[in-house]
Amino acid sequence: MKVYLESFGCSASQASAEVMKASVKKLGHELLDPDTADQAEVYICNSCTVKYTTEQKILYKIRSMGEKNIGVIVSGCMPEVQLEDILHANPEAHILGVNAISCLGELLTSIEQRKTQGLPGGERLEIRTSESPGVLNVPRERSNPNIHICQISQGCNFACSYCIVKHARGKLRSFPPDEIVEDIRTAVAEGCREIWLTSQDDSQYGMDTGFKLPELLRLISEIPGDFKVRVGMMNPFSVLPILDDLVEAFDSDKIFKLLHLPIQSASYPVLKKMNRLHKMDSLDSIITKFRSRFEDLSLFTDIIVGFCDETEDDFRETVEWVEKYRPEKVNISRYSPRPQTKAFSFRNLDSRISVQRSHELHKVCERIKLESKQEMTGWKGRAFVSKYTEMGDVLTRTDSYRPVVISGSNLKPGQYTNVEIVVAKPGYFLGKLIS
Repeated sequence: MKVYLESFGCSASQASAEVMKASVKKLGHELLDPDTADQAEVYICNSCTVKYTTEQKILYKIRSMGEKNIGVIVSGCMPEVQLEDILHANPEAHILGVNAISCLGELLTSIEQRKTQGLPGGERLEIRTSESPGVLNVPRERSNPNIHICQISQGCNFACSYCIVKHARGKLRSFPPDEIVEDIRTAVAEGCREIWLTSQDDSQYGMDTGFKLPELLRLISEIPGDFKVRVGMMNPFSVLPILDDLVEAFDSDKIFKLLHLPIQSASYPVLKKMNRLHKMDSLDSIITKFRSRFEDLSLFTDIIVGFCDETEDDFRETVEWVEKYRPEKVNISRYSPRPQTKAFSFRNLDSRISVQRSHELHKVCERIKLESKQEMTGWKGRAFVSKYTEMGDVLTRTDSYRPVVISGSNLKPGQYTNVEIVVAKPGYFLGKLIS
């Protein structure tokens, strides 16, 4: 059969999509690209439910594909929390639970048998399981052959009032460290040179088992081979208990000096309403400790604009925080209420206020990013060759994960080289090789 798989959401979702694509190919089906999606006999939607706009796009896709008599399978987070919405959009949609991606073959085989035998579609199929999601040490069709996404846990032990993912993926379940190490060891042997550690919150790893993230990072750093590790998003309140050990673990040459620390807001009243279990002074202690140890640290953060009852003063605190700490990247989201969350019952702001604040914060972040990039022009130092670009150049990354594109070289992923940044582009730098 001709199968088109489309994935939405986070890097953990992307990892699941890579595993499912490998399953599709192993069964002998043809995997289509976006340009030929309309030729599909089966459409697999690996869904995300974090944002209302994404949810609406997904519901439109599964409805329109069904109207074209294309079989639809919905996987990912949405089936766990919005099954009624899915079936309202497409009553014949098959469901693959968030932990059941290893069962994709069963669904495809059943659909193919009905089709081969000339039978009508029949009742929709639904497969769920509480077992491990099966994303470690399994074949995968990587989006980039040089990058391996390793999911280290599933779920979360906290309850931010706006977050629906907790309801979709459940409580924290850390995967065994030996399985994670073997998964990465295999990926390196297969040629991957950049490893992304992902989960709902990387710094929660091991809170349920006692084997914490710093210990895991030390094990990963001992794996032979030329590769670098990007540690994913870590919440401040789960970083604090392991802060000193985490800074020590980051000192490994194999770990990018990148700290992705979502603040969501810099206002204490807003944080309290969000049920975010940190205060801004503790966030300051985390950043200060990392920056004092790693001078060239990159800081990423996430901010929700227009949360329920956010005042102008609350918003100003967030803007001032961004101007003070100058993160290299800020993921800005306008708040949208999600079903089953505590905040769903809260009073929402006028959407025009959220839009205005979002635009203002974007301008501030773009100005800071431009200033920071210009300051980097002329920088000289060591860079790690991550991957080839679509134009045939190589993308290198500094130890702090800043992207520097080098043209006309014979460099290969996994090598180190010395570069000088010569031009700052909106999303990356242009560099040249130096001795």
